[in-house]
Amino acid sequence: MTDQAIKPADDRLDIQDVERRIKAIFIGSIGNLVEWYDFYAYTAFALYFAPAFFPNSDPVVQQLNVAVLFAATFLMRPLGGWLFGYIADRYGRRLSLTLSVVCMCFGSLIIAVTPTYASIGIAAPAILALARMIEGLSLGGEYGASATYLSEVADPKHRGFYSSFQYVTLIGGQLTAIIVLLLLQKVFLTPEELRAWGWRIPFVIGALLAIFAAVMRRNLHETDAFVEAKKLSKPTGSIRGLLKYPREVLLVVGLTAGGTAAFYTFTTYMQTFVKLSVGLTEDQTTFVIFGSLIFATVLQPLYGALSDRIGRKPLLIFFGLAGTLATVPILTTLKETKSPFTAFLLICAAWIFVAGYTSINAIVKAELFPTNVRALGVGLPYAITVSVFGGTAPAVALYFKSLGHEDWFYYYLSGMICLSLIIYSTMRDTKHESAMHRHE
Repeated sequence: MTDQAIKPADDRLDIQDVERRIKAIFIGSIGNLVEWYDFYAYTAFALYFAPAFFPNSDPVVQQLNVAVLFAATFLMRPLGGWLFGYIADRYGRRLSLTLSVVCMCFGSLIIAVTPTYASIGIAAPAILALARMIEGLSLGGEYGASATYLSEVADPKHRGFYSSFQYVTLIGGQLTAIIVLLLLQKVFLTPEELRAWGWRIPFVIGALLAIFAAVMRRNLHETDAFVEAKKLSKPTGSIRGLLKYPREVLLVVGLTAGGTAAFYTFTTYMQTFVKLSVGLTEDQTTFVIFGSLIFATVLQPLYGALSDRIGRKPLLIFFGLAGTLATVPILTTLKETKSPFTAFLLICAAWIFVAGYTSINAIVKAELFPTNVRALGVGLPYAITVSVFGGTAPAVALYFKSLGHEDWFYYYLSGMICLSLIIYSTMRDTKHESAMHRHE
């Protein structure tokens, strides 16, 4: 009789616990989506605002300038990874997540109100660079704090699935930017209006969404892991504390290098590639990228759930092998096609292996570090690696294109993935050897 009386209460507790976790993941993920929407609005609307900041008759040169500035903002990401990682490990994940989205709000608002080159000359691209650096600082902190938060609020059996929503919302941010682009293109504004002033609208929207996300994040529950670690020892989050784990830091760098280069190639750069290299129209480009990103979004939780069953390492090795062998053929064929549908299929084919990295890379990194340095350990080495290999991918590709050797970039990307494959093959499977329970 006693057992029967207790069981319904246990069930209610379990349901409440699941609801609490889902609510925390939803709020954390929504904030992540808003941050990445703000960041990707820059890329989505680059074809419209590039002439306003970089007057030049050659569209390739204009886009190269935009891409160089895109890469330059990544220089701020290591600083953001350190600053917000330190805050997350010392003062809590909630505070770090809230401050990072407020920072993104300021960056987006600055872009929205900056005068053009014709109005204030060289000051225009300089202010744009400042705004992008603020956004880079924000994103540098967002990744580590968000990955840590999502991994800590998930139950142990479903960490891969829950953590995959970081990239669901990350890609969702780009999808949202494209939806705004489509609405402005097709419903509300003419191309001339978009080039003249309409490109400012998405940045205003981004600033408003960031304020909304900051309010939501203020009400997040702190993770049990952080609360427990705070009881057991004094929170650190210091560089000195992180340096006690040199192997783990190097693992983050190695497993990120190829994956981040591939991710930024098939998201950020792909819109420019299918427009300038494949030769699709602006409408075709938008729909091809939009469709491929929906496909990529669907893959993330599927691969995340699969990693909960078979482990993280098999998926990483799959990405490494397939990426090394298939990148050059896919990009070569993509450049030669003139069919939007074929272009869509080829990009989706790339996502089948790229998702092997994107879906689980956050949880793999989180499982490498104990609680007291987890956010910093995930965020700082990742931010440095992304700055070197991820943010530079569009600029490297466009540089090779300007030299007349665009295909060199295909081999560069394939080589980067191959280097990470070596790391994947030798590292431990973090699902089976996780540090999530350690609060030292």
